[in-house]
Amino acid sequence: MKFRANSRRRALEYEKDLVKQWKKNKTFEKSISRRPVDDSYVFYDGPPFITGIPHHGTLLSSIVKDVVPRYQTMKGKHVERVWGWDTHGLPAENFVEKKLGITSRHDIGEKISLADYIITARESMVSNAALWESTIDRIGRWVDFKGAYKTMDKDYMESVWWAFKQLYEKGKIYEGERVLMYDTKWATPLSKAEVTMDAGAYQVVTDPSVYVKFKLVDENVYVLAWTTTPWTLPANTALAVNSEVEYVEVELDNNHYIVAKDLANKVFTDEKHQVLDYKVLRSFKGSHLVGKKYEPLFDDRGENAHTIWAADYVSTESGTGIVHLAPAYGEEDFLLAKEVGIPVVHVLDEYGIYTEGDWIGEDVWEINKTIAKTLLERGVVWKIDYVQHEYPHNPRTGNRLMYRAHPSWFMDIDGQRQQMLVENSEHINWFPEHIKHGRFEKTIEQAPDWNLSRDRFWATAMPVWKGIDKDGSEHIKVIGSYAELTELSGIELDDYHRPWVDDITFEIDGVTYTRIEKVMDGWFESGSMPFAQFHYPFENVEKFEQNFPGDFIVEYVGQVRAWFYYVHAVNVGLFGHNAFKNVIVTGNIAGNDGRKMSKSLGNFTDPNVLMDEYSADSLRFLLLQSPVLNGEDFALQDKEVGDVARKLSMVWNMYDFFTMYAEVDGWEFKGDLADPTEILENPLDQWIVSRIHQLVAEVGKNMDTYDIPNAVKPILPFIEDASNWYVRRSRRRFWKSGDDTDKNNAYRTLHYVLVQLSEVLAPFTPFLADELYQKLTGGESVHLLDWPVGGHVNELVVSDMELVREYVNQGLSIRAKERQKVRQPLASVTVPTFGTTIDFKDILKDELNVKDVFDGGDVSLDLYVTPELAREGLMREVVRHVQSARKDAGLNVDDRINLSLKTEDDDLQKAIVEHETTIADETLATHLRSGEYNYNTTVKIDGVELTISLEKV
Repeated sequence: MKFRANSRRRALEYEKDLVKQWKKNKTFEKSISRRPVDDSYVFYDGPPFITGIPHHGTLLSSIVKDVVPRYQTMKGKHVERVWGWDTHGLPAENFVEKKLGITSRHDIGEKISLADYIITARESMVSNAALWESTIDRIGRWVDFKGAYKTMDKDYMESVWWAFKQLYEKGKIYEGERVLMYDTKWATPLSKAEVTMDAGAYQVVTDPSVYVKFKLVDENVYVLAWTTTPWTLPANTALAVNSEVEYVEVELDNNHYIVAKDLANKVFTDEKHQVLDYKVLRSFKGSHLVGKKYEPLFDDRGENAHTIWAADYVSTESGTGIVHLAPAYGEEDFLLAKEVGIPVVHVLDEYGIYTEGDWIGEDVWEINKTIAKTLLERGVVWKIDYVQHEYPHNPRTGNRLMYRAHPSWFMDIDGQRQQMLVENSEHINWFPEHIKHGRFEKTIEQAPDWNLSRDRFWATAMPVWKGIDKDGSEHIKVIGSYAELTELSGIELDDYHRPWVDDITFEIDGVTYTRIEKVMDGWFESGSMPFAQFHYPFENVEKFEQNFPGDFIVEYVGQVRAWFYYVHAVNVGLFGHNAFKNVIVTGNIAGNDGRKMSKSLGNFTDPNVLMDEYSADSLRFLLLQSPVLNGEDFALQDKEVGDVARKLSMVWNMYDFFTMYAEVDGWEFKGDLADPTEILENPLDQWIVSRIHQLVAEVGKNMDTYDIPNAVKPILPFIEDASNWYVRRSRRRFWKSGDDTDKNNAYRTLHYVLVQLSEVLAPFTPFLADELYQKLTGGESVHLLDWPVGGHVNELVVSDMELVREYVNQGLSIRAKERQKVRQPLASVTVPTFGTTIDFKDILKDELNVKDVFDGGDVSLDLYVTPELAREGLMREVVRHVQSARKDAGLNVDDRINLSLKTEDDDLQKAIVEHETTIADETLATHLRSGEYNYNTTVKIDGVELTISLEKV
């Protein structure tokens, strides 16, 4: 294979061309089919929302999802990569409702039928698929889009039904009522993990906090309770105190109030926060108040209501030390109510509208402040303070959430918590490692039972049917397959979404069963992905069971509390062990100002624009080496992508150098890619080959432990070594005429190193790697190769080269400090010691531009410049300017020239005459003579003019 100079292409050109080439040649498919199926590597791809738009964050995880499978494929593994779409849940519903102009859940069934709503939803779930595919192609990720699974697919949903029934029959799913985070706008509960997966779910809001007067029965005394949720007061059914806390009865303005002793000075203050002149009448333990009755604020809620109870969770950190209980709207209140029989009263409908009392028909969030002011006017509230506090909001909609007791179906996390902890501790490798026993372990330890049901529409229907017998007893039938439902009902559907599945009824032993109108939490669907993507257990049983648990999973840190947790919960519940073996957790990508990326802030560049300007490989490499791969946040600066592009371009500089001289000398690649170590005699060749072998080993070692940052860390330093040391110091070997062994070995070495480098780069910068490999070998694709086998490393040569380069760096630092240009020759340098395998003297003379080298002391330079040395320095400047003139004149590197140099300066003229032969040799001039040639330029050397005139011979 012959080489041609000036044959490299711009990144934008070859990146887009290679995408087409890979598709035409089915290179991705070949890379899989050529690996044995019985040596598979299983990668779980978390499905993004199909209605979303790809951005830097989703591209980040896609880059990692590409790097690891590419590497494992090169290690001989059969790595199938199938895309997945999350098509259900609130994000999808939001998309559909905006499309249909729906502003309220009431509109569904009134303005549009549920059937039309679901049909529109299904048709909308292809909205951004083409944009995703083109962007994923552009970033260089290989994945099967054609075989993509969707969570809305009939087969996928059937596997979810199977999982639900399995867990139900194991006693791990139950129906109950708990206080849940609840979105009143969309009338559905949410899981806590779903809300808290990202920062920003808790937003600071300003609310009225009220001190409410509860009058004790048969006593002219008020118990003063404090709450930041005045809207819950109409649902009050009890008060709570701490039995061990000291309370006081005080007199103020002829009224008697009871509060915790430690809080009295904080409670009884005026508008300027000055303590009021109150009088303490007595003090007593909270136990003295337990059991006392108080008069209802509104309606009498019946037996066991309006009583003071003891509760350990009551503290004196804030408030009055007395808590008002509305069990329907507080987690701890609800648990206490269930334990001791306190009435649970709902005063709001599912949309947050009051159903009774003075504010019937009003929206809870709009009337909250009015309630506080009205009760103050009535004398029920003693005073109002406005407080800023964090309150949960739905991360998908931005709606404010409330805590609300709600009948739901739950998965028993508490019953399998210990097993989930053990599986994580013993069988899952995390990178970064601290997340294993940090965030993930804490998530499992603190997780409540999982609320699986949603009161929504576009999701997998919950496969629960209920019937009432003639005695009024309730019967439940959970369905685990479509065949089971058909057997019971005689009905088979094309689509098992609502409303069609709602219409299916069946009869067992005289009892008619109807489906409950709940749908599944989308996270249960996502958590079922490992088996549901295969329609397990209805199909692909052997394929799934042989490849479970999966080898690898990656997402950003927010998914530790979300997808990672839910996959773990579902699969430990079903199969009794972990679902995945290795996890990479990335951080978040921020805008260039450190804030969240935002179009309105204009703090980021569209990734497609960034890739077109600098290259997809540069964006990939920057993110892979950034703190974001250590789970930390990273502010993406366009300039940094450009910096990486510039550093990667050194690979092409080496390619240009190689092809330029290979074309001149007619050097050809004859198909031999074997390690040339045994034939190499030049220490430079031995060194760079050892360095590429070191790189192969180091990258592979870190990739084997999923430590991508440390895998890519040595790559740029190696490229720097190869370009700015090996190639630069080998230039004269390529320049010299003839066809000697040293020159051939230089070609063989540089070709071998660049091919090896293309193989190392393949997982990380797939475009550059394949373009380089194809141009150097003519092979089909680097991505069809195995990972390079580590070769011999000559540790003595590597050590010596490292030492002499350190001496060079120290010498150059001295030159810089003394403002002495490198082109100015000096008499000598002294270094501590010489190497055993490398000639330090030649290297030090060249790199430091000195005449002699001595050993036996710290690195030091003889800085005295003699007239002779000064003239030689001038000669070096002349050569530099002539070389630049050759380039500007458009000459080839091997073109010989006629050269004329004219100056009026005696010293410069003397330097030219004295070093005429060297100038001619260095610039490929046949000789120096006065005259005027085709190309002319005038330059300055130390302030003195020099006219250069030259032309090709």
